[in-house]
This record gives sequence, C-alpha cells and structure tokens, in this order.
Amino acid sequence: MKRAATLSALACLLAVTAAAPAASDTPAAVRGATTAGKTSALDAVPRRGVLRVCTTGDYRPFTHRDPATGKYSGVDIKMAGDLAKSLDATPRYVATTWARLVGDLSAGRCDIAMGGVSVTLPRARSVYFSEPTRTDGKTPLVRCTDQDKYRTLAQIDRPGTRVIVNPGGTNEEFARAHIHRATLTVHPDNTTIFDEIIAGRADVMMTDAGETRYQAKIHPELCALHPDKPFTFSEKAYALPRGDDEFKAYVDQWVHLATHDGTYRKYEDAWMK
Repeated sequence: MKRAATLSALACLLAVTAAAPAASDTPAAVRGATTAGKTSALDAVPRRGVLRVCTTGDYRPFTHRDPATGKYSGVDIKMAGDLAKSLDATPRYVATTWARLVGDLSAGRCDIAMGGVSVTLPRARSVYFSEPTRTDGKTPLVRCTDQDKYRTLAQIDRPGTRVIVNPGGTNEEFARAHIHRATLTVHPDNTTIFDEIIAGRADVMMTDAGETRYQAKIHPELCALHPDKPFTFSEKAYALPRGDDEFKAYVDQWVHLATHDGTYRKYEDAWMK
C-alpha cells in the first residue's frame, strides 16, 4: 500500500513539472516585462518606432531648441538620435523644464531624459541614471574684465556682487546654498541669461564647467573661471524610468560603448572646440 501511494505521488509531481513551461518557452512579452509588470521600454520603443526624449532645449552645448524652427541640436541631441537608431526607432523630443523633468519622466511622458542632466541623490530617488557621460562641476562665468574679482566663493558672495541663475535645477540649488550676502536674481530664460552679464546687469553666473566653456567660446566678452577645477564634483548622465532594469542595462551598455569608442567625444568636440 505504501509503495502504491509513493508511486502515485511521484506521478503527480512529474505531471506538474512537465506542465510548467521552460524558461526558453516563456513568451517574449513576459520576458520583456519589468518588475512592476509593465513592458520594458527596451521592447516598447522598437515596437512603437519612436523614442520619446524629454529635454529642456535651453542648455547648450547639450540641448538647444531653435525658437524660429523648433529644431533641436546639441551633444545629447546627437546622442539621442544614435540611441533611437540602435532601437530601430526615431527620436521625438518632448519639451520640459528643469523643474518638471523628473516628474515628466516618472509620469511616462517620455522614455528617457537627455540634455546635460546632472546626477543628484534627490533625482535618484525618483529615476534611474545611466552610466555617466562626463564629469562636471559648478564654476563661475564672468565678464573677462572681471575675471580676477570672482575666482572664489568668498569673492563672489559679498555685498555688491550680482549673481544670476536660471530656475529649477542644480544651478539654482547651488546658488541658494552658497550665496548669502551677494544679490541673487533668478532669470527665467536660460538662453538669454548670459546676455545679462554681457550687458552689465549681472556679474556672475555659476553653472557647469561644460556650459561655461561653451558660452566663453561663443561670447568673447565672457570668461570661464578655472573650469578644470570647479567648486563641486558632478556627473552628467541620462535619466531613465525607475524600475525598468532591462532598459537601464541596455542604455548603460550603449553609453559605455559611445564614451569609449570616440562617439561622445566627437559630438562634444564639435561644440566645445
């Protein structure tokens, strides 16, 4: 009797095991699902044929939207085109602001956020970040005639100095943390903010070294102060939907290749040099 019961239980176990699908037989849609039960962008983007890219369009050399034509250009715009092509898709740019960028990405309005996005811990609580594309840090941009006056934070943060900053991003966060005695003005348009310094209505803007180099290149009146030794350390990367591990792994690998085979440097040099 015991032998018959044992054989019966073994037969049931074998039947259940045989009925379970092998890992290789799992449907592609299930394999491409994220832990949250949603299809990964790694599968959704090629199926859609469009990569939706959130970008501010106001941060040269990384992202710039021409107000006359609406066309985008910049280092990360070129990179977005390459990423889309690798996924058998075309890029579609979704306008955002620095204050809304993380929220727009988290709400699913885009698949990725690109355009000089700095990696910060508060942002990392809501989104994933790819492997970094470059290191950066906050440093002053001033009129060249004043370059000996504003080299340190102590020289900048004193009564009579007019510091200007764009709203909603890490520039404003840094300025508010370090400017207590100087006058701080928030200028709403990051594409015209440098004209305020040239015109003498502001003295200093502290922004990422990459941007100071570019603005000094196109505005001979302006000088980037010690961009090789900025006040802070930061990294630029691409922001991705939190929880989509498959897409993050793919973008990480793509960034790794682009930053080691000369692709990213080629795009950056076209704007910086």
